[in-house]
Amino acid sequence: MDSITKFGGEAVFLQADVLKKETLEKARDILIFKWGSIDILVNGAGGNQAKANVGPDEQFFDMSIEACEKVFKLNLIGTILPSQIFGEVMAKKRQGVIVNISSLSAKEPLTRVCGYSAAKSGVENFTMWLATEMCRKYGNGIRCNAIAPGFFLAEQNRALLTMPDGSLTDRGNLIIQNTPAGRFGNPDELIGALVFLCSPASAFVTGTVLRVDGGFGAFCGV
Repeated sequence: MDSITKFGGEAVFLQADVLKKETLEKARDILIFKWGSIDILVNGAGGNQAKANVGPDEQFFDMSIEACEKVFKLNLIGTILPSQIFGEVMAKKRQGVIVNISSLSAKEPLTRVCGYSAAKSGVENFTMWLATEMCRKYGNGIRCNAIAPGFFLAEQNRALLTMPDGSLTDRGNLIIQNTPAGRFGNPDELIGALVFLCSPASAFVTGTVLRVDGGFGAFCGV
């Protein structure tokens, strides 16, 4: 927030739970009171749980359904509910942009990552559904797209992809070998895709999923 106000912009920090309607409504009302409109919604909440995975020495039959439910709720319901709350404002003025965060595992499910892959697949399906729904009922001034990041090192996956000394694990090496760009992504490299999808440059783009994955999804392994 400080980096925005430092350069003359306006910003406000609001805390909400993407699974609790009342907190989202409160945030919406504050934004409307302060600025009178909501133009862009980025559904960035997401995550995984270890017990919703199936490790190489584990059995699918023992995977925790409770953990899967939590992953489904956070990633999928945590995208649908904010889209309802903030999207309603866009529908009334027939203008707005919604960007969901998917994953490359939505189309090519990764080994081990069961619950998360299924949840993100749902996010992509919902993105296409909502894009159609908004256009047909409220006009083409409302667009809905998604970004599917490739492999970016974060606290959630760092221990899976790198060793304590920073070298790659076997899984990390396999990912790099199958990424034509030959590296993990840098967080800043997602910004361009987001700006494009939120700008007039993508006025005729809706219901799409933009991959930012260094070519991982295009490479067949040969």
